[in-house]
This record gives sequence, structure tokens and C-alpha cells, in this order.
Amino acid sequence: MRRILIICVHNSARSQMFEAYLRHFGDPDWEVESAGFEPTRINPLVVQVMAEDGFDLAGKGTQSAFALFRAGRMFDVVVTVCGESEDRCPIYPGMTHRLHLPFPDPSTLTGTPEEQLQQLRSIRDAIKTAARELADWLRSKGPLGSRWALVSRSHHA
Repeated sequence: MRRILIICVHNSARSQMFEAYLRHFGDPDWEVESAGFEPTRINPLVVQVMAEDGFDLAGKGTQSAFALFRAGRMFDVVVTVCGESEDRCPIYPGMTHRLHLPFPDPSTLTGTPEEQLQQLRSIRDAIKTAARELADWLRSKGPLGSRWALVSRSHHA
């Protein structure tokens, strides 16, 4: 079994999308969760663009990364998906890989509502691609590819 945690600041957008896609592309026995440092609620635009791709996040809640850490939750892989989270991420007991894969923050998108949705669709699609690549790598258990070599930080318990 693989235990994977996806983290961003509010657990409201990027981490939620990455979690949904990694669950979809991953193996059924993988335990995939997302959390934030200051959890709020899921961004309604994220709910909308994920629904366009067949994922219902409307009733999904958010959770605190620090609460998981304090509870002693163990993860094999921790992925940070926003620039603000890399340095704040705790070292989870037993963690063997930490990956930093930053994506633009959906809460900072500008323009008309339709322009914001277009930008968010681009972020969603980039996250989808990264989640598929990560699932393939985790499944292969081989060396990290060139994309991952630049962002991987291995830690051993």
C-alpha cells in the first residue's frame, strides 16, 4: 500500500484537484489524501471545472496538514503543489519522498468569470498530467524521471 498526501495552503483548489486525479490514475490500494496549512473550503470554480471532467468535489471537506502530523499519520510520499508550502511542510514520520510541484494559485486569477475559468482549466489540465505521471512513477517503482529529479527530496525515517 502507498500512502500519499497532497498539500497546499488552503486545501481549497490545487491539492483537491491533485488528490482527485491521483486517486483516479492510481492503484485501488493507494491511500491518497489532501490537506492544507490553513484549510478553508473548496473553491466553487474548482468544483465547476472538476465537474466538467467528471469529478464531484461539491460535498468534499478540507483538512489540516498539521492535524494529520500531530495525529502521527504516516505517508510514503508528500507532494506540495503550491510555492508557499514547500518550506512549511513538516517531515512526516516514515516519509520516503517529498515532491514539490508548484502550480499557479487559482485564488489569484483575474479577468472575467469566463477568463478565470479558462485559466483554471489550464491549471487543472497541468495538475491532471502531473498526477498521471506521478501515478506511473509510483507504480513502476523505478528511478524518478527527469521532471521529478528536479523536484524530489528523499527522506528516510
